[in-house]
Amino acid sequence: MSANKSREIRLKKRPVGLPVPSDFELVETAVPGPAAGQVLVRNIVMSVDPYMRARMTDRDSYLPAFRLGEALSGRAVGQVAASNGNADFRVGDYVSHFSGWREWFTTDGSDLQKIDPALAPLSAYLGTFGMPGLTAYGGLLKVGEAKEGERVFVSAAAGAVGSVVCQIAKNKGCYVVGSAGSDEKCDWLVKEAGFDAAIDYKREKVGKALSEHCKKGINIYFDNVGGEILDDVLARIAFGARIVLCGAISQYNEMGVSMRGPKNYMNLVLRGARMEGFLVFQFASKNAQAIADLTKWHAEGKIINKIDLAHGLENCPKTIIRLFTGANFGKQLLKVADPQ
Repeated sequence: MSANKSREIRLKKRPVGLPVPSDFELVETAVPGPAAGQVLVRNIVMSVDPYMRARMTDRDSYLPAFRLGEALSGRAVGQVAASNGNADFRVGDYVSHFSGWREWFTTDGSDLQKIDPALAPLSAYLGTFGMPGLTAYGGLLKVGEAKEGERVFVSAAAGAVGSVVCQIAKNKGCYVVGSAGSDEKCDWLVKEAGFDAAIDYKREKVGKALSEHCKKGINIYFDNVGGEILDDVLARIAFGARIVLCGAISQYNEMGVSMRGPKNYMNLVLRGARMEGFLVFQFASKNAQAIADLTKWHAEGKIINKIDLAHGLENCPKTIIRLFTGANFGKQLLKVADPQ
């Protein structure tokens, strides 16, 4: 088969602080047709995630660092465009994979998972049914051990993970408070997602608002931002509280420079509480149950898959920068092409 022209996003230089568009480059390459046993996949929509910022540094973490001059990778949904004798995938099949940030690629299929667009929109497989949903489920229910009637506070609550965490907590009978960065987001949290209260961290004092909304203290804090909000929570935890460390987006651009630890951490001792970090991969054995519950709640209208959709591979750099300025509203995705 003849080669396809494909564009891809590469890391041109490692960002210092907030990434800027010149840290990336858009490159056109030739993707050969599939060899024997391979398929050719055209990407449709890709996930843009905060963890990608850590991979732009020069050191590995739980995932290897991006290499300069090579295409970036990330979760995406694509469609099989051609097959050369691969019995597992047919032309037209929709698949999820980890080869985003490019338009086309070939594979033997071992890295592909079939998805069914009849069950949910393609975007849901990168949000509610994807890594954000599994992260929310495992973090809240396995690490946080959420119980009915508990008071749960979630930061970045209008984001990809936070929005699902809060809706799971409501489905489990918890009292839920979330923080977000605009009136529009806070209105959505309360009026559409069903939160009990929302805090606009840009115009309210978060600590004061938490004292008003959680007068008996916070049982579970799902932390997506770190920094001052974590300090505010530690000062207001209930006895036996669980602080679930998922991310620290307020400090990702300071990694390796001036990240600081939390204040008020002695309250973990004084209130018999714990603070625990986790990775979504730890709960792989529980994914089937998580997907079953998330699918059920989605079908019942008890979880909204809120997305923020950008368009065009060339806009990948601008789109990832949105995550660190608070511009995104829901799961940040980028559409690369239309399904065929």
